[in-house]
Amino acid sequence: MPIVFANVLLALAWAAVTGGFSALNLAFGFVLGALALVLIRECTGRPGYLGRIARAVSLAGLFLVELAKSAVRVAAMVISPRLDPHPAIVAFPLTVTSDIEIALLANLITLTPGTLSVDVSDDRRVLFVHCIDAPDPAAVIADIRDGFERKILEAFR
Repeated sequence: MPIVFANVLLALAWAAVTGGFSALNLAFGFVLGALALVLIRECTGRPGYLGRIARAVSLAGLFLVELAKSAVRVAAMVISPRLDPHPAIVAFPLTVTSDIEIALLANLITLTPGTLSVDVSDDRRVLFVHCIDAPDPAAVIADIRDGFERKILEAFR
């Protein structure tokens, strides 16, 4: 049974025992369940559960920072009196391998203003990304590799 599912069941059990299914009570039950799972981590065979949650929160934080930075860049480009974009389709070599990792990376890229995931190669080793302004495609590849892809690998492996 996946450890997150066990944590959700513990949160639901907490809510049932206390008799309150409010969002706050469920969140408290989730935190208590996570602490209980940490205490019995040798029995579950999955150490580092809270670390994985922290890495997922770190990925979400990185996305929010990149979202704000790219929104400012695109807005500045649009209101600039001299519009001189350098659009490009960049072939990003994938290190992530599973379907969920590839889908998450593609969606994070697409949700960031100024970029759009176009396609994944048939062998699933290359993600094609359209950038509204990419004067240096190697820098775009490095940004994605060192940002989103690295955080996804940390959170999922």
